[in-house]
Amino acid sequence: MPKPQTPDNLEGAGLDLWKSITDEFHLAPPELALLEETCRVRTRISELDSIVATDGLMTESAQGPRVHPALVETRQQRLLYAKLAAQLRIPMDDL
Repeated sequence: MPKPQTPDNLEGAGLDLWKSITDEFHLAPPELALLEETCRVRTRISELDSIVATDGLMTESAQGPRVHPALVETRQQRLLYAKLAAQLRIPMDDL
């Protein structure tokens, strides 16, 4: 069976995840759509992690030091990623 076409604009960690899953498993179209979203979230997490690595955990605001907004968003994206990965039954220790 041929491998599915890689979604447009998928890059970085998400592209790596797409390749690792589609190299090993045959997925039905609904599963591929779910995998695509999972991969996009994985890329977003990687990008947010890079921002925090560059800027640090804290940022200055008018009210004083605050947790970096990218760190807060990363936490939300990780929760979403875990839910999507669970729906696909991807073992988290493999990712």
